[in-house]
Amino acid sequence: MTSAAALDPALRPLLDEIERYYDAVPRSAARVEDFGPLSLFVREGEGWPYYARPALGHTGPAVTAEDVLRVLARQRELGAPQAFEWVAEHDPRLRAAVEEAGLTVHEHPLLVLGPDQEPTLPETAPPAGVSVRVLAAEDPDLASAVAVPHLAFGEPGTATGLAGPDELAAAAQQLASDGTVARIAERIAAGRTVLAAAVQDGTALCAGQHNPVGPVTEVAGVGTLPTARRRGLGLAVTAALVAHARANGVRTVFLSAADEDVARIYCRAGFRPFATALIAEPATTEPTTTEPAASEPATA
Repeated sequence: MTSAAALDPALRPLLDEIERYYDAVPRSAARVEDFGPLSLFVREGEGWPYYARPALGHTGPAVTAEDVLRVLARQRELGAPQAFEWVAEHDPRLRAAVEEAGLTVHEHPLLVLGPDQEPTLPETAPPAGVSVRVLAAEDPDLASAVAVPHLAFGEPGTATGLAGPDELAAAAQQLASDGTVARIAERIAAGRTVLAAAVQDGTALCAGQHNPVGPVTEVAGVGTLPTARRRGLGLAVTAALVAHARANGVRTVFLSAADEDVARIYCRAGFRPFATALIAEPATTEPTTTEPAASEPATA
C-alpha cells in the first residue's frame, strides 16, 4: 500500500482532484454539518447514511480527538453510523485523532486510472450465456443488479461462497419493497449513477456502479454473487464501467479495493496503486462502508 511518505509530489494534483470528488459526491443526497476541520454528511430523506470526512480546504487548526468526539456525539444523536472516511496521504494527521478517540481504522488500497492511462481490456470474454451491459433505469434486471453487491459484501473475499440465486431473489424483492431499487433508478435517470451488470438468464451475477462528477468518477460496489465467483465477472463489469466513463468524457477513474488480493485483480484492468483509503469505526463494528452506491470498496 502506498504510504503518505511515499506519495510522488507529481501525483498531488491528481490526489487533490479525487479529494474534491469525495467532497462533492455525497452532496446530491446529503446536507453538510460543519465541525471545523471535519465535515459530517447527513442523509436527506430515505437512502443510505453517510459519514464524516476532512473538511475540504480547511486551513485552521489541525484536527484533534476532541473534534472527532464532537462528531461522534452528533452521529449518535442522529442515529447515523459512527464512521469516518478519508485518504491517508491527503490527511495524514486524522488517523491519530480518530484512534485517540477510540475508533478502529481499516485500510483499503486506492487505485487510479489517470488521464494519461489507457484501460486494459479483459483477456477473455465473459462466460457463455453471460452478457455485460450498462442498465437503464427501467431495466427489468435492475433489482437483482442492485441486490447482488449486498450479498457479495456479506461474504467478503474472492473465494466461491454460499449465497446463490435463491438468496439473490429474496434480497432483490426486499430491496424493491423498501424503495432502494427505486432510489437507484432515480439516480440512474438523473445521470448521477451508472450501473453495469453481468447478466445470465435474467439474473445479475455481478454488478457495480460509477458515479461521475465532472471529469472524475469512482467505481464502487462491484460485487459478484458468491456462488458465481472466479469467472472473471468482476473484471468484466469494471471494464464496462470504465469504458462507459471514458466514452462520456470522464478522464480520471478510481476505486478502493477491499484488500490487496482484490487490488491485484483491478491492476489487470489498468488501474495502478495510488494511495490508501481509510475507514474508521468503533472497534465492535464489522469493517464496512456506509454507501454501496458511492463508496463501497470493490470486491471480486
